[in-house]
Amino acid sequence: MPIEGIEIVAGDTGRVARGYGSYGSRSAQYGASAVFRMATSVREQARRIAAELLEADPADIVLDAAGFGIAGVPGTSVGYGEIAARAAEVGESLVAEEDFVPGSQTFPYGAYAAVVEVDIETGVVRLVRFAAVDDCGNVINPLVVEGQIHGAIMQGLGQALIEGIEYDERGQLLTSSLMDYPVPTALDAPELLTDRLTTPAPSNPLGVKGVGESGTIGAPPAVVGAVLNALAPWEVTDLTMPLRPDRVWAAVHRPDSR
Repeated sequence: MPIEGIEIVAGDTGRVARGYGSYGSRSAQYGASAVFRMATSVREQARRIAAELLEADPADIVLDAAGFGIAGVPGTSVGYGEIAARAAEVGESLVAEEDFVPGSQTFPYGAYAAVVEVDIETGVVRLVRFAAVDDCGNVINPLVVEGQIHGAIMQGLGQALIEGIEYDERGQLLTSSLMDYPVPTALDAPELLTDRLTTPAPSNPLGVKGVGESGTIGAPPAVVGAVLNALAPWEVTDLTMPLRPDRVWAAVHRPDSR
């Protein structure tokens, strides 16, 4: 069926009995797995009806872009509309319902590396390059996954370098707006090198794993580790995020530093 013929209804409690939202990289693992199982069930219902219409064995019915037809016999397809009409005639519905509960958790993993330059006189950290390799299982849409990884890495870089909730001595929030709470922009983005490994998850039928949070987990320690390596000659062994210039400068120019 063409994608234009598919309607997705989400969050309408008048039509959908329940739902738990999208969070924690659950959409593909839970939602897409449920959709996959439902679609498989409806496909088998439609295959049986198509076999009746074509007077063929269901095992010989194949699915193609136009509908269902007999394997090896061109021009025998019956469309989705015809199948739905036949189902209505005999009092059937092409309907499936699925509550998908995975047998276990998924475990995505990755490796992240950052190349930085630190200006000792000002404390400014400049990101030069950043590399990330992730394994999020089977990938349904590579473009979406790449966008999630890029966005998450930028969030992680923001946390590592510039983002921070700050209060004064009276407990008054000082970073209450985006005028005071800086977030990374495209101008802050280093050269991003990304790649993927693929180890299908055994806990769901699609073999997918989460990926949305990967960059926020891997980027901060990669950046902090790179900066600490750069400052090793000054015996700097600990820094608190965000690595603002004043903090980096103070760590390098502390009284006991070389």
